[in-house]
Amino acid sequence: MSTTDLSQFPAIAFIGGGNMASAIIGGLIRQGLPKDRIQVVEPYEPQRQTLQQQFGITALPAADSSLAQAQVVVWAVKPQTFAQAAAAVADHSRHALHLSVAAGIRSDSIAQWLGNDQIVRAMPNTPALVGQGMTGLFARPQVSAAQQQLAEQIITTTGQLVWVQQESQLDAVTALSGSGPAYVFYFLEAMQQAGVEMGLPAEQALQLAIGTFSGASALAAQSGEAPAVLRERVTSKGGTTFAALEHMRGADIAAHFIGAMHAAERRAKALGDEFGG
Repeated sequence: MSTTDLSQFPAIAFIGGGNMASAIIGGLIRQGLPKDRIQVVEPYEPQRQTLQQQFGITALPAADSSLAQAQVVVWAVKPQTFAQAAAAVADHSRHALHLSVAAGIRSDSIAQWLGNDQIVRAMPNTPALVGQGMTGLFARPQVSAAQQQLAEQIITTTGQLVWVQQESQLDAVTALSGSGPAYVFYFLEAMQQAGVEMGLPAEQALQLAIGTFSGASALAAQSGEAPAVLRERVTSKGGTTFAALEHMRGADIAAHFIGAMHAAERRAKALGDEFGG
């Protein structure tokens, strides 16, 4: 994760103040962005109060002319509310860089709603809440190199990032890393249940499962070897790991898992069709 000093970063506005906005705001403040350069538009009063208490920032119930001071606008709204929110913001932000973390909404739709082509789309995931996020980014051609750097500075406060060259690839990013934490949690649930069935206390089983996932991921990241090579290295024919993997192969787990991610990609595309302009 970046440790860039953001004390000179321009003013930034967030449209929507939920979990992802909170993760980014927290990262920006930790890396030195003055609180008076951050404002949030959040219609839900309890969440607005939480943001003000947690971060000491300005939180507005609705968009107004004060948004004109923001050089970057981060869209952290639900896909189905994006068009309505954009109508209220567009007149105040035509000069700004717009960074959208809304799933599925394509940049063509955003550009149409805002009257602005300076748009970067981002697909983050929930580990951003603990600074371990993985985000895919796409920039429209009208976004300058300096603006891409601004987007990177924002996203690296929450973890790692990759740029994709085609916007359609963000649907694959959504399926892989955007929805990916849920797959990990699903397997953690199953591993914990199996541990309990085999006689371990639930807390121990979960600790073992979480430690195994995080350790294996760290090993994969640092070794530079393909996952298949790492898997083969811990799989002795006739051993315990071999028995488990053979059971998975018999149930065609890999094919089902790959099919699940294709289903997520199809849904990401459908969201763009359903809520886009």
